[in-house]
Amino acid sequence: MLNFSFLQMKHQEKPSEENLTELTEFVLLGLTDIPHLQWFLFGLFLVIYIIILLGNGIIYLITKLDPTLQIPMYFFLGNFSFLEICYVSVTIPRMLMNLGTQRRRISLVACATQMYFGLMLGATECFLLAVMAYDRYVAICNPLRYSLVMSQKMCIQLVAGSWISGIPVQIGQTCQIFSLSFCGSNRINHFFCDIPPILKLACGNISMNEMLVYIVAVLFVTVPFLLILFSYTKIICIILKLPSATNRAKAFSTCSSHLMVVVLFYGSATITYLRPKTSYSSGTDKILSLFYTIVTPMFNPIIYTLRNKDVIMALRKFLCK
Repeated sequence: MLNFSFLQMKHQEKPSEENLTELTEFVLLGLTDIPHLQWFLFGLFLVIYIIILLGNGIIYLITKLDPTLQIPMYFFLGNFSFLEICYVSVTIPRMLMNLGTQRRRISLVACATQMYFGLMLGATECFLLAVMAYDRYVAICNPLRYSLVMSQKMCIQLVAGSWISGIPVQIGQTCQIFSLSFCGSNRINHFFCDIPPILKLACGNISMNEMLVYIVAVLFVTVPFLLILFSYTKIICIILKLPSATNRAKAFSTCSSHLMVVVLFYGSATITYLRPKTSYSSGTDKILSLFYTIVTPMFNPIIYTLRNKDVIMALRKFLCK
């Protein structure tokens, strides 16, 4: 997951070039600072992982199988639920293995692979949330043209673009980070391979790498957020002009679930990655990352089922079968 806070860190002193050693593996420290709770944490994260798989899996299935949910909004919701399953599967299985076996070593290739998929899926989530906001914008601001604009072909193109657009950039970013020389300790003070803790182990001047990461963050995080902000500004302006309170409530209900997910997603990202430099600590960073990468995906199915009558009805029919 993209992390901006490392731009605020001071470069630590690096060993001289003659002291460099070629690292072939890292050690993910994870939550080793609380050794007496390792098995409790294993059980807790296993339960959370099962809840995420079941919750998002059921939403994905009902959006594909229920005839009443065969509209663009639920097509995007199904893809979003599938994305959440993929995203948590990048980090939680490795963390469960580390907690269960206490073998925390991860090869250079495995670490790079985990970082790449985390970055790529994180970028996809940003784009997909923007696509879902655009869908609500068209539905509320241009209802007469909705079926024409959001055709099946357009929906597939928007989803495919969300998944594909981040692939080449994140491959390049991962390669340029792992092409750096690493020196000294091979211990990553985190529970997964993320950019900031990896860069802390790199030798020499990494300011150019930090700048490239920042540029990618602006493109893949800030731009989609501005699109979401623009869409909901237009939506709110239109809704407030509706003469009937009933129509206003109905219009708000069609986009409230997505808006809550957007607030939760970007709110947790802001707390995690843009908090003041003075409040930074690796322990706090790990706890907030747990919330960002694990707890938030667990809440998304709950938000959509509790706030959406169509999903509740489809879920009841699905459970009855």
